[in-house]
Amino acid sequence: MQVLNFPSYDFRFKNSENKIYIFDVVRKKFVILQPEEWVRQHVIHFLITEKKYPLSLINVEKQVKVNSLVKRYDIIVFKSDGSIQLLVECKAPEITILQSSFDQIAQYNMQLKSDYLMLTNGLHHFFCKMDFEKEKYSFLRDIPDFSR
Repeated sequence: MQVLNFPSYDFRFKNSENKIYIFDVVRKKFVILQPEEWVRQHVIHFLITEKKYPLSLINVEKQVKVNSLVKRYDIIVFKSDGSIQLLVECKAPEITILQSSFDQIAQYNMQLKSDYLMLTNGLHHFFCKMDFEKEKYSFLRDIPDFSR
């Protein structure tokens, strides 16, 4: 797999039926290793290792209803009160992040109400803080570390 713009992490892999799987520490199972999954697993380890978010507050690939359509988010990180701290949208490295990608995560966030957004293809990362009163987001250099 392609080297990404993240620190190096120790991943667990297995090969079964000519497919490579990577262990997801959040879902506690092996999942098929595809380019977007490679990015997702790096983000999970980045959140846990660098940003110190507890594993217990991270949720991966669940459904959310957006304008009566069922969608799937990549990663969310909860706060201890159950509200959402961070919504992450992962793209495969070969996918260029365009305005449509920001529109997608913003649309998901209309329902989820996350304080922060992260959009990444593993090579380029974008971080935003939401301002719900003004219905806009502002770009940040990074997302905050976990704090209780």
